[in-house]
Amino acid sequence: MKDLYIIVPEKPSDILDKMINAVSADWNPIIIEDEHNIPDLRSKKIVFAVELNGAGISLGLDKILTEIFNKGKQALHDSTGSILIHSDTELYTKTVAQDIIFLSNQMGLSFLGRPLVEATGSLRNFLTVQKVSKKPLIDVCIESCKALSMRLNDYKPIPLENPKILVLHASNRKTSNTLMLWDMVKKHLVDYPINEIHIENGTVKDCIGCPYKVCKHYGQQTSCFYGGIMVEEVYPSILHSDIIIWICPNYNDAISANLSAVINRLTALFRKTKFYDKSIFSIIVSGNSGSDSVAKQLISALNINKTFRLPPYFSLMATANDKGSIIKLPNIEEYAKDFAMNIIYTIKNKNG
Repeated sequence: MKDLYIIVPEKPSDILDKMINAVSADWNPIIIEDEHNIPDLRSKKIVFAVELNGAGISLGLDKILTEIFNKGKQALHDSTGSILIHSDTELYTKTVAQDIIFLSNQMGLSFLGRPLVEATGSLRNFLTVQKVSKKPLIDVCIESCKALSMRLNDYKPIPLENPKILVLHASNRKTSNTLMLWDMVKKHLVDYPINEIHIENGTVKDCIGCPYKVCKHYGQQTSCFYGGIMVEEVYPSILHSDIIIWICPNYNDAISANLSAVINRLTALFRKTKFYDKSIFSIIVSGNSGSDSVAKQLISALNINKTFRLPPYFSLMATANDKGSIIKLPNIEEYAKDFAMNIIYTIKNKNG
């Protein structure tokens, strides 16, 4: 049996215990309960199994993550992760998952698409799936854990010989520090076909929230109620791409409205096609601070929800305010080159 490293920072509740057992049934589980004597976690399959208290906190998790972080940027190199979280309330499961993914990704941990099984206090987060399965909520939860375990076990990405890269942005090239940073990265990717799509103001209407059957009807036709550039350019480009790079200036600690609309409108396409075989990267520039806030939004929307793979070190982040000031940052060209080399590493090894 393959080894599965399960990080369990707190004493699990009965529900989390059942989730852990469901995930680990076909593995040799190696349990990590605290920050002492953490083994080498490189080139491993890892599950974070987190029990949250009423305040949405796991003190043990913070200690374990800090100890792993202190081992260096390569502490989780070539490893693949997934997450189980249980909360007594209806809150915190997603935000804690975002924090885990963001931090561990910066230490080399990749995440398969939809790496999270969350169980809120009432288990009502499984109601949508229950409508199809007609089983008790706890059974739906356990089956989701078993499915996650199977996907983690089968996760063997194949290297790509001629990958297609799609770049999505909504910025003005004359003034955008974020696009300038992308240009620094792009010059190291000249051997790969790159398609850039500019999402201009007014070209993408946000999702109207069509009923499920209506959305699915359009999705089966690789279309959407609103049509436009999403159907004509973005959908086909995503379907034919292996890697999608999101160029995201920080707007009030959030993704820009145009790109948020693009993500929302992906739902129709998602009804027909899952994105497990596609990887995402991002370039984020903040005027003052908060790049991690934007990165976590991308993680939640695209990796946790929309099933895109998250390669290690998926985001290049910088702080630059005045026009053109990005080029003056110390070692920025080196950081851009390293980020490009990480994309190439992902292409050749398909780790992520």
